[in-house]
Amino acid sequence: MLPKWFGEQFGANISLFLMRYFMKRCCLTTLAAGALCAAPVYAQGSKGWETFSDIGAYGLVATAAAVPLYKDDWQGFWQAGLSIGTASAVGLLGKVTIEEERPDKSGFDSFPSNHTANAFASATTLQIRYGWQAGLPAYTIATLVGVGRVEAERHYWRDVIAGAALGTLSAWIFTDAYDENIQVLPWVSHDGAGIHVAYQF
Repeated sequence: MLPKWFGEQFGANISLFLMRYFMKRCCLTTLAAGALCAAPVYAQGSKGWETFSDIGAYGLVATAAAVPLYKDDWQGFWQAGLSIGTASAVGLLGKVTIEEERPDKSGFDSFPSNHTANAFASATTLQIRYGWQAGLPAYTIATLVGVGRVEAERHYWRDVIAGAALGTLSAWIFTDAYDENIQVLPWVSHDGAGIHVAYQF
């Protein structure tokens, strides 16, 4: 018979392993499945679609920042920030320059869709950096964000397509594939700041 402490320790280790496995392998897939199941139930009417697209866009931005932090991937974190920030800035510039009226007549800032630009920048960053395991669920949610913006009568299809192209292009410009052998760490001291780059052979 095994001692009691062995069972407790073994159980704790298995629980920790399963939790880490779930976080690394299944979290984004579960999020996408939840979004797909929730969409037909929750997003009934323009207000529901608007709320859904808000949650989807901001959730993808948070995920694109959280996954690199979870993996201690500072380079991925900065690349996600640059991708999303650039897509958002260019999108805002387009809104004030073009001044297209929204379908619901609420303003003249319809083109392009910044929600969609941010969602696709986030999804593309996740796909380039971590592969299709992260990218496919993220693209599914990003697509639902775009559909939601049209269904909520906040954007036309051309606004959403332009936003998706803008976000995707921005991420392709700033994001590299993840390499576990390279570590990029920012540092700050009272004398200055910099970036430490290490490569493991």
